[in-house]
Amino acid sequence: MVKAIWQDTIVAESDATVMVEGNHYFPRASLNDEYFSPNTKTSFCGWKGTANYLDVEVAGSRNEAAAWYYADPLPKATHIKDYVAFWNGVRVTE
Repeated sequence: MVKAIWQDTIVAESDATVMVEGNHYFPRASLNDEYFSPNTKTSFCGWKGTANYLDVEVAGSRNEAAAWYYADPLPKATHIKDYVAFWNGVRVTE
């Protein structure tokens, strides 16, 4: 079971993550929605497409743009559509 942890709270947990470039991508349904809110930040990857971001917030502590996903990935990355990855201090453990 892979877990994403922020502020000692499990914000996502799944046994069906997908590894891409060293990052675990969690199925969107495995996120605990109460800890996430949209962020307007985007970035672009040449083979995955435009990434959208989510803020992670636990007990009043906000980690801006700490999660990302590809809502409309390019053809080589369609296997991570509806999957979310983490960075910026969110600990991912196996």
